[in-house]
Parts: sequence; structure tokens; C-alpha cells
Amino acid sequence: MDLLHSYKKTRNRTVALCDTLETEDFVVQPVAFVSPPKWHLGHTTWFFETFLLKPYARHYTAFDDSYDYVFNSYYETVGARVIRTDRGNLSRPSVSDVLSYRNHVDKAMAAFLKASPSPELDSLIRLGLAHEEQHQELLLTDIKYILGNNPLFPSYGPPPPLPTPTLSYESGEFLTVKEGVYEIGFQGTGFCFDNELVRHKVYLETYAISPTLVTNAEYLEFMEAGGYTDFRYWHSDGWAWVNDHGIEAPLYWHKIDGQWQRYGWKGLVAVDPAAPVCHVSYYEAAAYAAWKHLRLPTEAEWEIAAEDFHWGLRWEWTESAYLPYPGFEKAPGAIGEYNGKFMVNQQVLRGASEATSPGHSRISYRNFFQPELRWQFTGIRLAR
Repeated sequence: MDLLHSYKKTRNRTVALCDTLETEDFVVQPVAFVSPPKWHLGHTTWFFETFLLKPYARHYTAFDDSYDYVFNSYYETVGARVIRTDRGNLSRPSVSDVLSYRNHVDKAMAAFLKASPSPELDSLIRLGLAHEEQHQELLLTDIKYILGNNPLFPSYGPPPPLPTPTLSYESGEFLTVKEGVYEIGFQGTGFCFDNELVRHKVYLETYAISPTLVTNAEYLEFMEAGGYTDFRYWHSDGWAWVNDHGIEAPLYWHKIDGQWQRYGWKGLVAVDPAAPVCHVSYYEAAAYAAWKHLRLPTEAEWEIAAEDFHWGLRWEWTESAYLPYPGFEKAPGAIGEYNGKFMVNQQVLRGASEATSPGHSRISYRNFFQPELRWQFTGIRLAR
């Protein structure tokens, strides 16, 4: 696909995801790990202005120099920034100011892209587009948290299109993978993130893995069996988290008149027993697996078996800590801060979700979050 066309398509989709929001929705930050939608719109624009237009586009004029401070996320190389917990205090710049900022940068980028960027800049532009796709997913995730924690449970609107599973395994029919030496990591042409490199060999013992995800009905059995009140199934940190925060169900679940309901794109609806359980932490996923006398797969096990999965509905917790692959090297400068600096105290997730931008994920894609977080569209796959 033509790079300019890809740029316009990606940028337009980000704004379109906000079409159903009211102006007031754009500035809300209910917790530290959620960013206001307005900030996502500004930050993804700042990325192109900072890393492409300012250093490489002749005669480019910055929209507003103060936006470097407002919309930098975590790039120490670039300079000072508004701390993450204060993003919700930014009543200014206004939503209209941020949209004008996007238009300013998009106009300059369109001219820049028509000049046939070098291969090095082409790669940087594609990183910027993939970065924006990541923020599209975070934008949807944050919007759901903002609206789902509003006591009126307002509707967001029609849900994003869901991927359609193509396989027909029965629930409980585990796939067996024989022991051996396998290769994991990105291979081939096209874009990948640096944390998917370098492709390398791993040895795996024989294992079995479910081709399907744990459903709401199956997770309810864990809940009704006292899973949240029995320390035997929980990691020590997970047990402390459950008790410190009074956790007794997945995020967005509410028991109303004796029936479990969940907040979704259209507001409160009855929990669908057949749907994959969603919005659970690593702690909950690991506890459920322990209750079933099973475990979560490692990321290598997941990747080797993934061709035979139903996947794309949930980001799936793995038993793997987020660490660099053998031979991983951080890029120089600010771009080197993109992934490597976060390779500690996080768990790897694999797959994709209903909020993932179309075509964004790959079998080698490595997502990562802290083990207590569950606002992302996370689910459970079991292994033994």
C-alpha cells in the first residue's frame, strides 16, 4: 500500500474512533494508567512532528513549541514532559486546538511523503504508523474505562468489528506439540517492533495447549467455587492484590438483582456465558489455571502453536516475563526508548483483541503489561 495512503488511513481512523464522544469525554483521566482521549490525539501527532518533521522536513514550522512538554510520553531523550498522572489536568489545549494541531502536522506530512523519503526515514514513518495503531487500541481501551466507570454506564456506540474464528475445535480438545528445538521471533519482510527480534532457537518439552479461550461460564465456575477467597490458587502478590482491592470478579462485571452483568460498548448487558472471559489480570489468569490444575503457556509455546488457534478476540496472558530476546539491541537515541526500557516487572501477552487495529498484530507480536492490570482486553488460554 502507498505510504501516503497508509498514513492518511491510519490518521483518519484515530479521529474516527472518537466520533461518538462528547467534548467532556476527551479530558477525563479516572486513574493514572488511563490517558484522556485528547492526549492520545495529541501524542500521536507529536510523534510525527518530533521525529520526522522537525529534523527532516525543510522549512517546517512547529504548531506550538509548548506541545513538546504537553505531549511527550516517556522519552527522556526529548526532554521534560507533563507527568502521566497529570494528563487529565490539561483542560488546555482544547479539543479543537488538538484537532488543528493534527491537521497542521498531517498537511506537512503529506508534502513530506510525496518527496519519496529515504529507506531509513521510510522505516521511521512505518514505526510511527504502528505506534499510532498501538494508541488506537489504547484509545479504545481508555475510552471503555472512562465510560465504564461513569455511574451512568453510557454507551460508546457500535463495537469495533470482531475477527471471525475459522477453526472448529471442541472446547477441551487440547493440541499436543512434541518436544524439540523450535524457532521464535519475527521472520520475513515487512514491519516488526524491535522486541520481536532476534529470531532464535528454543527447546520445548512436549506440551498440550487449548485451541480455545476460557469462557465466561468456565470462569464463573471458578468464582462460584470460591476462587477469589482461597489463597491456595494465588501468587503471593496476587493474593495481596485481591485483598487490598476487594477483587471478586473481572473488571466491568456487576452483580445486579442476583445476575452478573458487564459493561460493554453499548452499556450494561448480561454476561454471555459462551464468550471468552475478558478484562482479567495476570494474577486472575494464573489463579484460574491453578484451580484447573493447569497453567498458562509460555510465550514460546504460544507462538509455536498459534497457527492452530482461535485467536484475535483477547490478548492472552502468558507465563513469560517480558525480557529481551538473545541478540536484542536497542536503537540509538529516543527510538531506543520505545521497548527496551520496559523489559522488567511485566508479563508478555500474545495474540490480539477486538480493539486491535486491523492488520496490526502478528504471531511474533509481543505485548506486555504489569500483572495487576486488566483494563486491556485480556483473556486466558490454558496449557499443560
